[in-house]
Amino acid sequence: MNTITNWLGGLSGPVIYTVVGALVFCEDALFFGFVLPGETAAVLGGLLAAHGEVSVWWLTVVVVLAAILGDSTGYAVSRHFGDRILSARSLRRRQNHVERAREMIRVRGASAVFVARFIAFLRALMPALAGLSDMPYRRFLLFNALGGLCWGVSCTAVGYFAGAAFTRIESQVGRIAGAVIAGVVVLALAVWAYRRHRRTRPPHH
Repeated sequence: MNTITNWLGGLSGPVIYTVVGALVFCEDALFFGFVLPGETAAVLGGLLAAHGEVSVWWLTVVVVLAAILGDSTGYAVSRHFGDRILSARSLRRRQNHVERAREMIRVRGASAVFVARFIAFLRALMPALAGLSDMPYRRFLLFNALGGLCWGVSCTAVGYFAGAAFTRIESQVGRIAGAVIAGVVVLALAVWAYRRHRRTRPPHH
């Protein structure tokens, strides 16, 4: 995690927006979330925003739009390719998750799109299954947009406030450490002055 954060932090602002947005988009459009969940990218982006690398407001807009567009792309891809997308190797090894997602659609209908947005594996899979279930796009888009908005804002905020809290703690630790060091120096000087005074004091008769 630290390696990814350091790498992102070394990029310029526009590139950070692009990378975070691309990771969030690809999670749902291309099942890329099996490698790096989009929420990880959103939280890391929020962390960088807390350190002043990017604007938290613009980052939130990028994450929300990328989430909505990624879901819509995943929906469109499934409508075009049909059940063939479920034959992908990454999905064949996760048939229990696929069946769980299908059951959610059967039970919850379009609201499953909203709920799945907050569950890592289902977030990447649900748009495609919604398309395969012949869910009307307008209904899908409504719950997709609501989920993308709530998820994008919450993930970015988590990263931002965690980063801000860490910065405050770090600064407090720095001040405390400085005070301790100053105290040690003062004590050492006091001991040195006392011993020097005793050595230079004339003996009593």
